[in-house]
Amino acid sequence: MKRLVLMRHGESTWNKLNVFTGWTDVPLSEQGVEEARKGGKTLKEHGFRPKLAYTSYLSRAIKTLWLALEEMDMMYIPEIKSWRLNEKHYGELQGLNKAETAAKFGNEQVLLWRRSFDVPPAPLTEDDPRNPRHDPRYADVDPSVLPLTESLKDVIERMMPLWENDIKPSLAKHGEILVSAHGNSLRALIMHLKNMSEEEIIAFNMPTGIPYVFEFDDDINLVKDYFLGDPEEIKKLMEAVANQGKAK
Repeated sequence: MKRLVLMRHGESTWNKLNVFTGWTDVPLSEQGVEEARKGGKTLKEHGFRPKLAYTSYLSRAIKTLWLALEEMDMMYIPEIKSWRLNEKHYGELQGLNKAETAAKFGNEQVLLWRRSFDVPPAPLTEDDPRNPRHDPRYADVDPSVLPLTESLKDVIERMMPLWENDIKPSLAKHGEILVSAHGNSLRALIMHLKNMSEEEIIAFNMPTGIPYVFEFDDDINLVKDYFLGDPEEIKKLMEAVANQGKAK
């Protein structure tokens, strides 16, 4: 049996403020730190021993990984960082309050921007300081593939090479892997792994800091998937994520 553990980073300071974050690099909130530690404790209690870890280029996911591994006494395992695991790029929405944006444009439009399969927000301009081509962490990435906005479809297209060429072979080799990333980059992978429809993925919300386990046979065929934790608590957390983009 092979096990892939997905964890959305703990609450960030912009999650707390209900702001579109995307590729903006913001830290974990105090609650986010606790969520990351709790996720690591939960994994340790259930006997998980990943041999390798993956995370994005954004500090909220990196810090979540470090805190979880610290709780597991496994900070020594190798970790691989990839920009392909970054959150969906929200274009011009980055930095805007989700509820205020919903009040201005309507809940349905904001849901479309947040959760639709192929409708991206308005892109950044080339000279916008938020353009990732101006960020030194992406200096070694081909500028032509760095986004100025994205839909979930775009995120899937950038995620699949990492899954097929790196994570999947590593899972076959090592047997257990931990991925600390973001709501939409993980939803992109989950949609692929579970063969979900566009309607199903729009309705799926990934809670912060909760380990989501995928078990595979030796040929990397999915056998089952499940969250680790109290089902009622997880349900409430998923509902809270769903309500972030609604006008108050």
